[in-house]
Amino acid sequence: MSNLKTLTVVASLALLTAACGDTWQQRSVTGAGIGAGTGAAAGALLPGVSPLGGAVIGGLVGAGVGAATTPGTTR
Repeated sequence: MSNLKTLTVVASLALLTAACGDTWQQRSVTGAGIGAGTGAAAGALLPGVSPLGGAVIGGLVGAGVGAATTPGTTR
């Protein structure tokens, strides 16, 4: 039950700070940081996934999502 509580807190913090930044560079960096932190926490909680592996995957995904969701970009 403690793992679920930790994951809930980390996910909540990630969602609260998910919209930081105005430019695609700022959003990429904040997305990478949020993704890496969330991925590391998930990696620590999930069997078979290391915190480092989770941080790398989360950081890459977070940077991509942050850059792709910048307001005012053309698609």
